Order: sequence, then structure tokens, then C-alpha cells
Amino acid sequence: MDLKAVIREKFGRGVAALRKGGILPAELYGRGIANQHLSLELKDFKKVYKAAGENTIVNVVVGDKKVPVLINDVALDSVSDEPIHADLYAVRMDEKLQVKVPLEFVGESPAVKNAGGVLVKAMQEISVEALPDKIPHIIRVDISKLTEVGQSIRLDELGIPADVKLLVDSHMAVVTIKAKMTEEQEAALQAEGSVEEIKVETE
Repeated sequence: MDLKAVIREKFGRGVAALRKGGILPAELYGRGIANQHLSLELKDFKKVYKAAGENTIVNVVVGDKKVPVLINDVALDSVSDEPIHADLYAVRMDEKLQVKVPLEFVGESPAVKNAGGVLVKAMQEISVEALPDKIPHIIRVDISKLTEVGQSIRLDELGIPADVKLLVDSHMAVVTIKAKMTEEQEAALQAEGSVEEIKVETE
């Protein structure tokens, strides 16, 4: 996945004019490379960022050079949510990285559909270590395997490749089916919350 860039020569107030023209200012830094100020076509960046996220290698093309990077950080406009700046972290393909990989929950749980269970997701992403080209873009969690209330899916059941090292306990539950609370339990929980609110106000 390539992303074309050019060396940026405008700074300060000049950056605002670039943004109005559909250009995204960016900084390139990292392993074995001097910091560079870059300009990217906003529409091209948004397309690549949507596909790659922050854990998939992208090749930034500057002139006749290709630099493998991770999109490390993207600043968004507080009103429009449009990207206004991006940090690109250059990596070495022979050095392992520690990144967070998002989880994608797929399928439908029979325990939820037929037994009235409640699906509780314990995490949305997990920390891993791997060579840049081995980092998974996403890790899928098939919840159709959850057929009964009380069942869970653990990290070590997700079929994570052997060349990807988990940085958290592999026995941790990713998702669990819990029994739906009764009306009495919900009322008791609400009452407890009310008591806590009164206590805080009094304090």
C-alpha cells in the first residue's frame, strides 16, 4: 500500500493554506531516517488510513524512495473530524514492533439469540509484538461459537499466528455470555446507584 508525499516547505500560517487546498501536513520520523516535513493529498491519505489503520505497514513514497511506516497518530478537526495532521513512524522491517491490533466480532451467538444471554466484550483491541509485515490488520472473534450462557472465548482460542506474540495473558476472556439481570436485580442496582449519588452529594 503506497502513499505519495512531497517535501513540505510551508510552516506556521502557510499550513492553513495547504489544508484549504486539500493538502495534509505530516511529519516523517523514526528508525534510520532524519525527520522530514511532508505534504500528502488528503483524499489519498484518508483512503489509505481507512484501509491500513495504525497497525498496518504503508509505504510512503517521496521522490524515488519508499519508506515503510506506521501511521502513528492522526489529529482531527474538532468540528468536522477531518484529518488536519499525521505522524508517520518509519520502521525497520527486520525489527519487531509492539502495537495494538483491533478485534472484530463476527457471527451471531445462539446464546444471545435463543437463550436471552447478554454479550459482554471484555476488550476491543490487544497488544502484540511481531515483525512489521507479520502484524495482523485485525483479529476476528467468531461469537457464533457461544451457544450457552456462561461461555467465554479466550485469547488463546483465536488462532493467533505463531509469529505474533501476545503481550497479555493468553487465558484472558475476550468475550463472555452473561445471564440477563432480573427486574429485581436491576432495581437493586439502580437503588444502589441512587444511594451512592446521595452519598456523594452529601459529602
